[in-house]
Amino acid sequence: MTSASDTPTHVITLTVNGETRTLCCADRQLLVEVIRDGLGLKGTHVGCLSGDCGACTVEMDGKIIKSCLVLAVGADGSSMTTIEGLGTPDALSDLQQAFWDADGFQCGFCLPGHLFAARDLLAGNPDPSEAEIRDAIAGNLCRCTGYQRIVTAIADAARRARGHAGKAEERA
Repeated sequence: MTSASDTPTHVITLTVNGETRTLCCADRQLLVEVIRDGLGLKGTHVGCLSGDCGACTVEMDGKIIKSCLVLAVGADGSSMTTIEGLGTPDALSDLQQAFWDADGFQCGFCLPGHLFAARDLLAGNPDPSEAEIRDAIAGNLCRCTGYQRIVTAIADAARRARGHAGKAEERA
């Protein structure tokens, strides 16, 4: 994506998944390119390059963003979480586990957008309706699932989180 004329001219520092990293980037280089090519985090995908599909979604400074719409130099000094920061194959986050259990993905290309949108929704609304879930994920395109299993996974994650909170309160 970056052409030979886009010689790296800026040194930026990012805290990604809790690790501070310093790297060089070109003036016009997109954050998604730096995440994938500069940091080697391939879970953030390049889809539409117009912010419509959600495959490049990350959390930056506490807000979910489409990293294909942000220049890397504009992210200098930011703290971000990529899909790799949500969990590992051996230790999935509760939300990732709910997607796994409900078969809420097929190819996985759209997964970053759906997981971050769901995480953001559930942080502010622990008991969303189906309509609220569908509204929250509306900015993410999936060509495989038809969305029902994604909605089911998010609703299940919300139920699980409420159940865990109840158990924790009982122990207190």
